[in-house]
Amino acid sequence: MAGETVITFTGNVVADSELRFTPSGAPVANFRVANTPRTFQRDTNEWKDGDPVFLSVSVWRQQAENVAESIKRGDRVIIVGRLTQRQYEKDGERRSSYEIQADEVAPSLRSATAAVTKNSHNGQQAGQQAYGAPQGDPWANGQSAAGQWGSAVQEPPF
Repeated sequence: MAGETVITFTGNVVADSELRFTPSGAPVANFRVANTPRTFQRDTNEWKDGDPVFLSVSVWRQQAENVAESIKRGDRVIIVGRLTQRQYEKDGERRSSYEIQADEVAPSLRSATAAVTKNSHNGQQAGQQAYGAPQGDPWANGQSAAGQWGSAVQEPPF
């Protein structure tokens, strides 16, 4: 990522994400987010809205499918990714648009709650690790640590 503009952006989703598939079958989700800065005016003792910032977001692969299922219009999200600029011509006028190529997308928990459900990975059950380490609690059924992990493991001090 050398030379790329990394950005963390917090805003509200303005439309449900659109999930598409490339000709090779890779999923990509696209959606737009908006953030309106607010400043407090001491002289009037009121909050004043600034100009809103709208950004397009694209998410790829498994995360695209997760976003399409999880993030909906109106949700407040936190996005970490790379800011890109695209130039194009419309009606004879040169224009620019900005987009975030998202590395991470998450719901903001500032004023909401979320329940996390892990996807299964490589045929594993949801929540299982695929690192080769023994699974489960060997003490739950009275089995010693040595019985599952070998004699080099000591019983815990509790």
